[in-house]
Amino acid sequence: MKLWGGRFSKQAAKLLDEFNASLPFDKELYLEDIEGSIAHSQMLASQGIITQDEADKIKKGLLEIKKEIEEGKFKWDISDEDIHMAIEKRLIELIGDTGKKLHTARSRNDQVALDFRKWVLKRNLEFAKKIKELIKVFVEIAKEHTSTLLPGMTHLQHAQPISFGYHMMAYASMFKRDYERFIESYNRNNINPLGCAALAGTPHKIDRFKTTEALGFKAPSINCLDTVSDRDFALEILFNISMLMMHASRLSEEMIIWSTSEFGFITLSDEYSTGSSIMPQKKNPDVPELIRGKTGRAYGNLMALLTVMKGLPLAYNKDTQEDKEGVFDSVKNGLISIEILKETLKTMSVNKENMLKATKKGHLTATDLADYLVNKGIPFREAHHITGRAVALAESKGVDLSELSIEELKKIDERIGDDLDLSLENSMKSRKSYGATAPERVKEQIEYFEKFLKESE
Repeated sequence: MKLWGGRFSKQAAKLLDEFNASLPFDKELYLEDIEGSIAHSQMLASQGIITQDEADKIKKGLLEIKKEIEEGKFKWDISDEDIHMAIEKRLIELIGDTGKKLHTARSRNDQVALDFRKWVLKRNLEFAKKIKELIKVFVEIAKEHTSTLLPGMTHLQHAQPISFGYHMMAYASMFKRDYERFIESYNRNNINPLGCAALAGTPHKIDRFKTTEALGFKAPSINCLDTVSDRDFALEILFNISMLMMHASRLSEEMIIWSTSEFGFITLSDEYSTGSSIMPQKKNPDVPELIRGKTGRAYGNLMALLTVMKGLPLAYNKDTQEDKEGVFDSVKNGLISIEILKETLKTMSVNKENMLKATKKGHLTATDLADYLVNKGIPFREAHHITGRAVALAESKGVDLSELSIEELKKIDERIGDDLDLSLENSMKSRKSYGATAPERVKEQIEYFEKFLKESE
């Protein structure tokens, strides 16, 4: 008979057990369930609802169950439905009727809300830690490449010369926002659902502030009706992971392009590359490709839970059992994606010569010529036209704009003087506005991120 089966005269059908059960996946929450139950039982004792001796027996039994689970000795039975009932049933087997008192002043509604919330909060901090480790790699690469020329692009077309270090700092900025989102989600959702019971609280004289302190929450939730059906914390981590994976996918796309024979900007290490089953010469960028692919999976998990939640009336509904598998999946794939992305970046080689060669295509200093003419008092639209003629001349000669001589440029417009410097290095170094690509500005960005990493320890 089910622990809840007093009202029923027939056993549940086996098909219902299979359809209804969440135990195959929510056993992931065993540690949070045991921690919550220990805190709950100790609070019940402090309030005189059960005796301290009973609370101690419950704690001892729960710790024994924890050991059984972690040693692989716990017997899982799908008829128990979920991790909460499985642990409670085993507790009663171990300590007898005292185990039946554990569920006093508690519902599976606040129990699952507690367990899942605690699990998600821990994962927020795990992501934050891994993102900081990734940012540190961007910083280390940037330090080595503050003057390494790279064609900066818009529309995937060569635009202006920048440094590879500057490009890495752009990704550091992206991932810092991800870090902040996970930390903010942790802080916002660090509230205690325990004690809300089914939906309306409990007539027992419990102390929710005691369990809040024992479980490390910031405060108890303010409204029980909202709390038992709230899955915002799960949606937030799914959104945060989706954003994180989107940023990782953008970088992965560039790594895939950069590692091609056509670009040759980077070489991925053998440790994080794969071969072809038929073409012996192949070296495939499977790590960034898989990250790019897993990003769609993260989006799908977010949309699935948003869809589950959109039509649910207050309070708890069984639909929310569908909240966990997508979160578990996104967390698992998100964490390993960021970890392997970090290692792939750490072990890749940067091919400076190929980057420099690429900057000599596409007339990257065209804007510099236009800016030079504007500084001579020439209206921008006229300067734009003159620069266009210079680019046309370079095209006709089969050279880059930066390779035209001053004499050739003077023939286009006599206002061009000997002080004009259209070299790629000068172009990159001249962009000194705050947040720009000049080496001293990139060094400022590196210092900013080093300070951030230290202060967030």
